[in-house]
Amino acid sequence: MSTPVDDPLGPPDPLDPIDPLSRERAHLAGSRTALRAMREDVESLDISDVTANWVNAEVLAHQIDLRIKALADLSDTPLFFGRLDYLHAPGVEQAEGAEGERFYIGRRHVHDADGDPMVIDWRAPVSQPFYRASKKDPLDIALRRRFGYTGGDLTAYEDEHLSDPAEAARTSKLLQQEIERPRVGPMRDIVATIQPEQDEIVRSGLGGTVCVQGGPGTGKTAVGLHRVAYLLYAHRERLARTGTLVIGPNKSFLQYIEQVLPALGELAVRQATVDDLVAHVEVRGADEAATAVVKGDARMAEVLRRAIYSHVTMPTEAVVVVRGSRRWRVAAYEVEEIVRELLARDIRYGAAREALPQRIAHAVLVQMERSGEAPDDRVQDAVARNSAVKAAVKELWPPVDPAKLVLRLLSDADFLAVHADGVLDEDEQKTILWAKPARSVKSAKWSAADAVLIDEANDIVARTPSLGHVVLDEAQDLSPMQYRAVGRRCTTGSATVLGDLAQGTTPWATRSWDEALAHLGKSDGLIEELTAGFRVPTDVITYASRLLPHIAPGLTPVASIRENPGFFEVRTASAETAEVVAACGELLGNEGSVGLIAADARVPALAEALTAAGITYLAPGEETTRETRLTLVPASLAKGLEYDYVVLDEPQAVVDGEPDERTGLRRLYVALTRAVSGLIVVHGAPLPAQLDG
Repeated sequence: MSTPVDDPLGPPDPLDPIDPLSRERAHLAGSRTALRAMREDVESLDISDVTANWVNAEVLAHQIDLRIKALADLSDTPLFFGRLDYLHAPGVEQAEGAEGERFYIGRRHVHDADGDPMVIDWRAPVSQPFYRASKKDPLDIALRRRFGYTGGDLTAYEDEHLSDPAEAARTSKLLQQEIERPRVGPMRDIVATIQPEQDEIVRSGLGGTVCVQGGPGTGKTAVGLHRVAYLLYAHRERLARTGTLVIGPNKSFLQYIEQVLPALGELAVRQATVDDLVAHVEVRGADEAATAVVKGDARMAEVLRRAIYSHVTMPTEAVVVVRGSRRWRVAAYEVEEIVRELLARDIRYGAAREALPQRIAHAVLVQMERSGEAPDDRVQDAVARNSAVKAAVKELWPPVDPAKLVLRLLSDADFLAVHADGVLDEDEQKTILWAKPARSVKSAKWSAADAVLIDEANDIVARTPSLGHVVLDEAQDLSPMQYRAVGRRCTTGSATVLGDLAQGTTPWATRSWDEALAHLGKSDGLIEELTAGFRVPTDVITYASRLLPHIAPGLTPVASIRENPGFFEVRTASAETAEVVAACGELLGNEGSVGLIAADARVPALAEALTAAGITYLAPGEETTRETRLTLVPASLAKGLEYDYVVLDEPQAVVDGEPDERTGLRRLYVALTRAVSGLIVVHGAPLPAQLDG
């Protein structure tokens, strides 16, 4: 039995014989009251007598502040979106015929004054059947109820009696409506609509790395963010110590997704771009594509390693340590043995340099003991600080500045040739050498690829701290060296890698996920593929998929599972911008957000035309409002963004804006798949031949 969305009062639920919708609304009101009481309890905490010092007080006050924010009741966000009625109490032996328990599933846990749960966190094990239960495998669920909301008001419900063989399986209208709901503002969470194949990825363990290949609209970004939320729930203490990080392709994308985790009560997850991670120098320059490809090649790591360790030299004379009236001599061959042993251990350059004086000092202590003395650790530390030992270390294992080293590699052809011999050919070496060498680290016009090289060199000298978990989104655009930079941030942790090979729009775009995981240092990572499209309309994804044989042969096309086919139209333009502006005005007549996507070079002209027409617009990443719902998006920044309706200007110009046709067609594929409800393609120039049906 089910209660239709358009008839919420419907037939009575046998468990709730009187006005079930009113009863559910009462539970919602009671849950809000309970949440407010939980927040007030935290706000009233007096920590003046429980902290030993001001540092502890500051830390505890910060934790309390985060807890207060996590308990915020957002008026337009439902506290719960579903209900589970179990046949039996989960995990409890029950007499035959005994009634099971009922749980309301929501974004966070809420309990009453007695501590009894009123809402169960969606991440709790008892909530899992809400996403996994089916007619074939009901998981002991008698009833699954979904709720419909308008703003924060509960307005409808829909039931599935999973254990009733007489009720046929059906598509949830509420679920479909939630998926297709117009999008105004930043990306929102999908806790009410997570599908079984997505839930498997979300709830995968902390110990393993997962790589998700997902076409447009398959929800891979949302899956990655919800996996972070789940891991923080299941492993909070561990991740509180080690930290979590979400890495996106650009600032606009991070602004778009930044509200998802806070809406789920998670406030301690840092967000960054790869450029943020490697910001050891100011990036003021840009590389030609061919140069960036070589600099981003994983072979550069070996060139850097050779260049750094070339600074190590073997001793030519003994180290003589004077203490009081005694002179202690460590022969050159002994010092050489120490140096070679440290090189053989393959530890960080800086760590070995710090160990070298202690090893020399230990050799001196052995001589002291043989002569009848009884030195202790304090004596060894003193010997290690002796001027003769320090001078020897400086000579044998000098300090290396990573930025200066990269500066020399890119400026000095002979130095590069020595350390790239057998790794890079002559043409590749010429490609990365600066035409005009920089005079200093500060004056150099570093590129983004140079900054990654410096980060690699920095890690060879001193280990990069590792986080507990890293989410890497739009990963298909990273170079091997960028993957290594990310991998350094999770050497002792795990990662969630998200991307779509068909959307790789850099000259060094990922060719396979196995290769990407190897560069990341996670070769044992599990690769999952999402092919069910929840966001992109059928007609739109079908049209865009015409490009797949040309940009990603063998990749499975996304199959839209939406009941609403969406709106799709291709229009021929006779004027430069008039038809594009008219299409924007037309789509603004609908509810929801509108994106105007165009080749980067055409954005200024379109901006001028929109202004002349009196249509206000935003830049990517800026939050839409009900008054301003149009965003003007350069094609280079469209990746990862979604709009209810999209106007795509001049597809051929998007292709021509890239250095090669395949990259251009991939950029076009991205632009074509940003629409959630409708797409209008406007062109004056002929369409790319690959789009011919």
